[in-house]
Amino acid sequence: MSSIIESLKWRYATKKFDATKKISKENLETLLEGVQLSASSYGLQPYQIFVIEDSEIRQKLKSAAWNQTQLTDASQVVVFANHKSLDEAYVDNYIKNIAETRDMNVEDLHGMADMIKNSTLQMPAEMQNEWAQKQCYLALGFLLNTAAELKIDVCPMEGFSAEEFDNILGLQEKGLHTAVIACVGYRSAEDKYQYATKVRKSTEDLFNFI
Repeated sequence: MSSIIESLKWRYATKKFDATKKISKENLETLLEGVQLSASSYGLQPYQIFVIEDSEIRQKLKSAAWNQTQLTDASQVVVFANHKSLDEAYVDNYIKNIAETRDMNVEDLHGMADMIKNSTLQMPAEMQNEWAQKQCYLALGFLLNTAAELKIDVCPMEGFSAEEFDNILGLQEKGLHTAVIACVGYRSAEDKYQYATKVRKSTEDLFNFI
């Protein structure tokens, strides 16, 4: 069995964290680099990611998440906030980054820039927001996989008030909206869910070969 499959079988949505255990700086950097390398549509990464360590802010976030203890017991809380809308400047900055990274001329990327703008900027505002939120979930997947390889526990969460999170973190004025969050750290020995057998569809029920 490959190591990635073993790691994925090991992971589960941790409900109770050991508040005394913290992720090392090195492991946190690796975890975030895994998220940075996430796939996204056109590579645009239409989101910002907030790593919350401040105890007072986390207490406020806990209240906005129906007092779930993961928010304060985990080592960090990771908030994925999508851009509610993009503009030409955002795409132009992305194209500039490509040119600088790959030692190219921006002028040679005009075709790519026009294609991205025609595809994304023409979406209605609601559709653009929904599209950007989906990109956050891709990044969350990379967080889960990287954490599993590092034997770091994660609880991905949708059980919170996104509006309250936006207010607490000052996201509205930045044109951002909380899409999904994840608490990261180490499982408590008292968390009974770690001992439960993982339940998934069988390969016969899940996969279809055409």
